[in-house]
Amino acid sequence: MSIDVKNLNKKFGAFVAVNNVSFHVKTGSLTAILGPSGSGKSTLLRIISGLETADSGEIHLTGAESTYQSVKDRNVGFVFQHYALFKHMTVAENIAFGLNVRKRNREETRERVQELLHLVQLEGLDKRYPSQLSGGQKQRVALARALAPRPQVLLLDEPFGALDAKVRDELREWITHLHKETNVTTLFVTHDQHEALEIADRILVMNKGSIEQEGTALDIFDHPASHFVAQFVGETNYIEASLCEPELVCWGSFKFSVNGYKMGDKIRIYFRPNDVYVSPTPETLQVKGVITETRFRGPLIELTLDIGEDKFITALIPKGVALASGYKKGEEVFLGITAFHSFRV
Repeated sequence: MSIDVKNLNKKFGAFVAVNNVSFHVKTGSLTAILGPSGSGKSTLLRIISGLETADSGEIHLTGAESTYQSVKDRNVGFVFQHYALFKHMTVAENIAFGLNVRKRNREETRERVQELLHLVQLEGLDKRYPSQLSGGQKQRVALARALAPRPQVLLLDEPFGALDAKVRDELREWITHLHKETNVTTLFVTHDQHEALEIADRILVMNKGSIEQEGTALDIFDHPASHFVAQFVGETNYIEASLCEPELVCWGSFKFSVNGYKMGDKIRIYFRPNDVYVSPTPETLQVKGVITETRFRGPLIELTLDIGEDKFITALIPKGVALASGYKKGEEVFLGITAFHSFRV
């Protein structure tokens, strides 16, 4: 039930949608393809499913060559962003569709539909039509329909993209539970970094048709491999500077220890808002700033800080710390940076 993609390429005219992509998805894992619109992630998923044909490269599903197999021979379940339910069919009929196409017997189909209604928590709604369901319920029906024929691989294309924020949060938790129950090898596409970071075992970050980085959520968040990953995954700040001494970048009172650069290189230092330490009084190696905005973010308070030279950075600090320190707009504060990443510009 593994997925192996080797040197996959796909063009639409002069546009390169997938550029020499290779990766491996382990059996039973939940893997995300994360990237912005136009990065090639949905095209890649459609090629794996058989809905698109690659210009070159190979696809192996569960160890078998599948590059030129038809959709029906790949034993893959596919869930679209906008559900693609049959409006004239009931919930039960939608779920049973793939089983009926495969001419499974009536009793087997009935039992499988009831099993899936229980699994996706839609018992009692089997006779409803899609128009009588909420968005979250429709997506559960779509997932049940994809799982009905017992696919070896489940592919999800922006599965929560059409839902509102609260329903998306609920379904993310639910699909994690569903994956543990079914243990189906799952590959899902998303542009939502929080979604990928929260539920995926591994993440493939795509940009301009290529994979920029592959790893766990912690790997990618804490150790971005490129400018793009540092900027796209998680909130981030950056400053640009040069070496002031060998292996040392100086910016104001900040000193960043780096290696692999030479004098004269332009260097960009990235750091997360949660890695900005703010204090009301000056401490060693800090920079002065002025609070220009405060925003309530639930358990955190977001501060926008003017640090001079038309440069603003964002800090996220615990609500209790912010309230105890009395931070407010217009107040002068001092800040340090506790973790960072550097790249040559």
